[in-house]
Amino acid sequence: MNTQMKTALVTGGSRGLGRNMAISLAKTGVDVVITYNSSKQQANEVVAEIQALGQKAKAFPLDTGNLHLFDDFYRQLTAYLQAEKGVSTFDFLINNAGTALYAAFADTTEEQFDTVLNIHYKGVFFLTQKALPFLNNGGRIINISSGLTRTSFPGSSAYGSMKGAIEVLTRYMAKELGDRGIAANVVAPGAIETDFGGGRIRDNKELNAHVASLTALGRVGLPDDIGGVVAFLCSEEARWINGQRIEVSGGLAL
Repeated sequence: MNTQMKTALVTGGSRGLGRNMAISLAKTGVDVVITYNSSKQQANEVVAEIQALGQKAKAFPLDTGNLHLFDDFYRQLTAYLQAEKGVSTFDFLINNAGTALYAAFADTTEEQFDTVLNIHYKGVFFLTQKALPFLNNGGRIINISSGLTRTSFPGSSAYGSMKGAIEVLTRYMAKELGDRGIAANVVAPGAIETDFGGGRIRDNKELNAHVASLTALGRVGLPDDIGGVVAFLCSEEARWINGQRIEVSGGLAL
């Protein structure tokens, strides 16, 4: 698949891993649309950085946990694509947007559970479903999961189990969309130094050192460790990878 003239949609692309994914895709010659929830200034900075690489870029506000917004979002997106590129379709969907929840299983409230469910599972399910008329045949879906589906750390029962659901869902996407040539895969980062969860891994030196001690390569991950993997999965070289979970964790808890 020649990435020239291709377009990617990256949810939660204004900061952290999503920002790195968006820029990594742009470096391969892909035009990028990102969504952001609250950080408009950061989103605009990502757009400017992508444009400086010579690619088209646009940011749209979207709360991926509010399903009522999806139809209007796709109307705006397709109108933009039609105006900028002469087509209303795109090629790569990267479901990255997310939020953290750190709560013991015994203490997790229904409100907390529902918030995480809407963002990390229900939102991904229906945002992708509503993307299907606009996703080109031969395209790619990449769902972002977590190392917490394979290893269990206390306090992540709701988040980890919903990411587990995403991994099963991805295999169904791969199976059911295969007749359109659309491949669906999971990228599962380990612990990464970002502001995710209030910068918990980045700023807590004891936790950072503990995770590093559990990692074969001896450190906590960085955003630069992840974006290139997503870009690779959107490349021609990755055309035969489908229905797979790729953990990118430096060898966490082997």
